Amino acid sequence: MSTRKSSLLLPRASNWMGVSALSAAMLATTALPSLADEALADLVEAVSPSVVTIIAEQDTTTTPTQSQDFDLEGHPFGEFFKRFGGPEGFNTPERGPSQGLGSGFVLDEEGYIVTNHHVVDNASTVTVRLSDDREFEAEVVGTDPLTDLAVLKIDAGESLQAVDLGDSDIIRVGEDVVAIGNPFGLSSTVTTGIVSAKGRSISQGPYAEFIQTDAAINKGNSGGPLFNMEGEVVGVNSAIYSPSGGSVGLGFAVTSNIVDHITTDLRDDGEISRGWLGVSIQNVSPELAAALGIEASSGALVSDVVSGSPADGVLLQGDVILSFNDDAVDSSRDLPILVGTTKVGTNSVLTVLRDGKQEQLELTIGQYQTAEADVDSTVDTNVSGTALGVTVAPLTEAARAEMGVGDTVDGVVVTDLKPDSPAAKAGLQRGDVIVKLGSQDTATPDALKAALDSEKTDPALVLINRGGSQIFVAVEIA
Repeated sequence: MSTRKSSLLLPRASNWMGVSALSAAMLATTALPSLADEALADLVEAVSPSVVTIIAEQDTTTTPTQSQDFDLEGHPFGEFFKRFGGPEGFNTPERGPSQGLGSGFVLDEEGYIVTNHHVVDNASTVTVRLSDDREFEAEVVGTDPLTDLAVLKIDAGESLQAVDLGDSDIIRVGEDVVAIGNPFGLSSTVTTGIVSAKGRSISQGPYAEFIQTDAAINKGNSGGPLFNMEGEVVGVNSAIYSPSGGSVGLGFAVTSNIVDHITTDLRDDGEISRGWLGVSIQNVSPELAAALGIEASSGALVSDVVSGSPADGVLLQGDVILSFNDDAVDSSRDLPILVGTTKVGTNSVLTVLRDGKQEQLELTIGQYQTAEADVDSTVDTNVSGTALGVTVAPLTEAARAEMGVGDTVDGVVVTDLKPDSPAAKAGLQRGDVIVKLGSQDTATPDALKAALDSEKTDPALVLINRGGSQIFVAVEIA
């Protein structure tokens, strides 16, 4: 009996010893750094000397007590001043110079530094602190608010260690990336993550394209580099989405290809020479595609052409731009980046869809210029109704001035519309000017009625002018 018991217990003991050996092996494995960890540490060690701190100072200011920036809490007459304002000539004590911290990196050994425009905007003095804690006052070579980039220059008395810009077009979603910067003033902080998405548009202007990453990015990381695993900069950390102000894994970096173009231009003369077509464009929604009689809802739909622009006489309202210099235009956000990074004076070729047929058009890229449009408005005089479910009025000179509509625009003003009407469902608003329905101009209420009566396409393609800008909408009229 004792022999049987002994033989039965032996396998149990052997099994326990096997588990112990396996556990010990696992513990030994986890205790040793992996090859990936070593590669990451080597990368950080190699590029960290090129990452810098940006210190931006603003001059002393004196703020009147009526200013919203003046904190009256704790002031002996705070409640009184809140209600009635301070006595004449009374100002708050002078504030000392305000200081903001950001990040940046050495672009080349001569001392050129890249950071964000918003880091140095309105700064009276900009200081660059190197990784070895040496500080140098920087010259702001130039900034570009439309891409939130800035180039600085320092004289360190010696060559600096620079980093290379990578190709942001070839980086893939899911690749590992490393962010280095100074979040909350904590210099040389390293965080890792992946590329969460590419080609993000975050309402920061039409000329910037962003890489989204879940690498932790916080206040103070702005202007710092986002590296790929080759040690190349693939983006400049510029923005985060955060309800709390801290990182929630939604960081955005301007792509390195845009950084390359902008910094090269700024280093040349301190200014940006941005290409310009002179068109207003919009996405081709499935509804607009149906109204246009096309199958794919891709490309950039031309809703307006600026008189005297490079596109004037070449592009027409209703053209759908499919490609620019052999680069596909999948949506309206692609075209401004392609055109904006094209050298002024370049002869370019556009492939457009016009009346259901593809055509190739040539034009010369012009110099970017801006034009501000007035806000939407309404008029009070109602003249007639239409089957669209809107009430319209003639476009008088007074209405033009009130709504910011140019003299070259003809149409009828929407003065009222039914909540459940086809026009309301399509997004029309009071104050919109209906310029064209289908292929017919609608300069008068009668012309709009006639266009509706003869329109054969459903939904109908309607061109409107809203606050000086023209857009197409698709309206169901059946």
